[in-house]
Amino acid sequence: MAKPMIDPDALISMFENATAQQGAQLKKAVTDATLAALQGRELTLKNIRGALEAVADAASTGAAKNALPEVDVGKLLDSAVAGMDAALLKAVDANRVALGQLVAQGADLREKHLKKALTDLDKFEDTFFASLKKAAEGAGAPLAGAWAPVLEKMQAGGSQVGAKAETTAEQIAEQMQSAMRSTRAASIRAAQAMAESYTAMVSGVLLGMSDALQSTSKKK
Repeated sequence: MAKPMIDPDALISMFENATAQQGAQLKKAVTDATLAALQGRELTLKNIRGALEAVADAASTGAAKNALPEVDVGKLLDSAVAGMDAALLKAVDANRVALGQLVAQGADLREKHLKKALTDLDKFEDTFFASLKKAAEGAGAPLAGAWAPVLEKMQAGGSQVGAKAETTAEQIAEQMQSAMRSTRAASIRAAQAMAESYTAMVSGVLLGMSDALQSTSKKK
C-alpha cells in the first residue's frame, strides 16, 4: 500500500501566517492532511498515532512562529485539534462499515482479529490525547502555556471521536447479537420442522424397510 506523506512545511507555513479569522480554513487543512496520512497506511493504532503526531508537530511549530497581531495561538491549536478530531471521525466510520459488513456475512466478533478491532476503537481517544500531549511536550516552553488549556479542555470534555468510537462499538455489538439471535431462531425453526415431520420420516423409513423385505421375499 502506498504511503503518501503529509507536507509538514505546508502546514507549518499555513499556521505561521494564519490570521485570527482563518480557524475554519486551518481545521479543514488539518483534516485533509490527517486523512491523507491515514489513507496511505493500515489503520493500526501505531500508524494512527504516527500520523497524528506528525500533523500536531507541524501545526504546533507553525503556531509558535506566528507573530501576527491579534492572533490567539491557543485558538490556532484548537483549530488543529478540531481538524484531527474530524479526520478520526472518518476513521471510526471506516471501521464501522468494515465491521458491519463482516458481521452481516456471519463473522463472529469473538474472533481474535475482530475482537482486537473493537478494542482498538475504544483506544482511539487515548491515542489522540497521547499524540497531542507528545506534541505539546516537544513544543518547548514558549508554546507549553498555549497547549495546556487545549489539553485540559479535551481531557475534561473528551473528543468527538471518543464518543463516536464508543457508540460505534456498541452498535456493532448489538448488530452481532441480533445476527446471533437470527441464526439461533433459524436453527430452532429448522429443528421444529424436523420434529414435526419426525413421524412422517419414521413412516418413510419403515416403508423403505418394508419394500426391501418384500423385494427379498420375491427373490426367494
